[in-house]
Amino acid sequence: MAKITADTLISEVLELNPDAPEILLSAGMHCFGCALAHGETVAEAVAVHGEDLDALLAKLNEGIN
Repeated sequence: MAKITADTLISEVLELNPDAPEILLSAGMHCFGCALAHGETVAEAVAVHGEDLDALLAKLNEGIN
């Protein structure tokens, strides 16, 4: 099974977890609509938005198919 890590690109997160847009929005992150999503990692997005990386990764990994 795939796992979302700090190095996973936002575009890959969207492919792995169908709930990712809702999770990212609830964290104040609109990354999935950003042109940089194809080259930005979860860690890079978190650094910009000041979210808790471990907490966000836990939520994103809950809904992986």
